[in-house]
Amino acid sequence: MQKLSAETNALNWFEIPMEDVARAKAFYETIFEIEMQLVEMMGMEMLMFPCQPPKSSGALVKSSSHKPSTEGSVIYLNANPDLQLVLDRIEAAGGQITLAKTNIGEENGFMAFFIDTEGNLVGLHSNT
Repeated sequence: MQKLSAETNALNWFEIPMEDVARAKAFYETIFEIEMQLVEMMGMEMLMFPCQPPKSSGALVKSSSHKPSTEGSVIYLNANPDLQLVLDRIEAAGGQITLAKTNIGEENGFMAFFIDTEGNLVGLHSNT
């Protein structure tokens, strides 16, 4: 059995369900001030988060098997250097903050939750 080491990412890939590609693209590009590329593969539309290998990444995905939800697993997106900068853009972009910036300990940084325009509960994490 191969074990995870300190050099191994525990997260390899994530998918956030979406229903409206244009709306989801506008929301995430606005709150993170990024550009996302639309890719179509295996019957899915995917908006790719920017990434530099070997770091983990993911996508917003529209398909018959991906349904937005506020239940189930929660992913935490990287909001460094300060997640408050991202939180400050969420409501104007059409999302809803459900947990404000919260200190989770000196060594662990800060977290927050929001519901995106597609109805997904998503976490944010930053060191400050």
